Amino acid sequence: MKNPVPSHTPRREFLRTSAILASTAALAPLALERSVHAAGSNAIRIGLIGCGGRGTDAAINAMNAGPDVRLVALADIFEERLRASRERLQKSKNAQVDVKDRCFVGFDAYEKLLNSDLDVVLIAAASHFHPRMLEAAVAAGKHVFCEKPHGIDIPGLKISMAAADSAKQKGLSLVSGLCWRYDPGVRETMKRVHDGAIGDIVAIQENYLSSPYIVRERRAGQTEMEWQLWNWYHFNWLSGDQTAQQLIHSLDKSSWALRDIPPRKVYGLGGRQSAFDPKYGDQLDHQAVVFEYDRGVRVFGFTRDQADCHMDTNDYIFGTKGRCNLLNYIIEGETNWRYDKPRENMYDLEHAALFQSIRDGKPIHNGHYMCLSSALAIAAQIACYTGALLMWEDVMNSKRSFALPRYGWDVEPPVTPGPDGRYPTAMPGDAEYDQWRMR
Repeated sequence: MKNPVPSHTPRREFLRTSAILASTAALAPLALERSVHAAGSNAIRIGLIGCGGRGTDAAINAMNAGPDVRLVALADIFEERLRASRERLQKSKNAQVDVKDRCFVGFDAYEKLLNSDLDVVLIAAASHFHPRMLEAAVAAGKHVFCEKPHGIDIPGLKISMAAADSAKQKGLSLVSGLCWRYDPGVRETMKRVHDGAIGDIVAIQENYLSSPYIVRERRAGQTEMEWQLWNWYHFNWLSGDQTAQQLIHSLDKSSWALRDIPPRKVYGLGGRQSAFDPKYGDQLDHQAVVFEYDRGVRVFGFTRDQADCHMDTNDYIFGTKGRCNLLNYIIEGETNWRYDKPRENMYDLEHAALFQSIRDGKPIHNGHYMCLSSALAIAAQIACYTGALLMWEDVMNSKRSFALPRYGWDVEPPVTPGPDGRYPTAMPGDAEYDQWRMR
């Protein structure tokens, strides 16, 4: 596959880029350079790219941010998904939905949407397309909510990094779908960890042990490209595997705990034991990864997509003076504390923050951590699929790209089934699968 952009980002350069992009959920002190509303209207006009379940939910979350948020355009590769999303959105938020003839279908649908009169774009398409869509949205001068991951390979991620930098320079708000950063209980618990409640962090255990997610059966008459895009979550070239779809949330929280600096090295293991049916695509079904940071701190990440197994999606932070059970908002040790306020909807809260920043003219910018956490997920996949020990410089120098020279229904996907109908997957350490190494 062709490499869409040059790739050379050693750890020091990544840190310099991170400093440029640096921002968390705090509001940036930049004034917006243009009117945030459509001319002569108090409404904030939004468009949705990617009309699956997550995208449709994101549009509802956005409209929950206030009656001034109006959905005016939809885009998806599949007309069926767009139609189902539109019907659900009209049923849920009819007074705020007015898409009329602004419903676009096909590989270029997102470009047509961006030519509409919009203030904000919500991006929740197949993850493969996120970098180019983010780049195009920022170039069009739109505020953006972009679902994770923000790249499934390093060349793609560098497109997102550049787009994030551009958004900051233009005074545009950019909010990531790494939603736990907006959970009040997690935020308060993390603040106490940063304030020293458990002492110095020595290790973090991240679990995302789950079952196969959104598995779709193949329909009669679907071409290979149609089938893979219909069931995109289970193909590496479209989703980046469970490291980018699930474990990324966990790695994002560990990175947050460690103040969002990159690790020194990464290695891991993985395999496929039960997910052999073609509907599971070409992915591994279990992976374990180790990130080594300065001072000997280690992050252990575990993810599994197997049915009828133990499930856990929590974060356990261990320090010199205690430990933290992050998602249960508990600190134990020399300090014992529990967050006891009612849980709030973090999906609504991330959109509330985005739209309030637009109303206030004070852009919010998640660029640094959303790109770093996506890089961690990419590193985890490469390490587990190759079995190699990777220095962070190796990861950021990766030229491995899932990008295709052309997109269309007549294009053959980069992975196809074997004679038995199954899709081949990586064999760590096997030179036959050298494409997983970072060339």
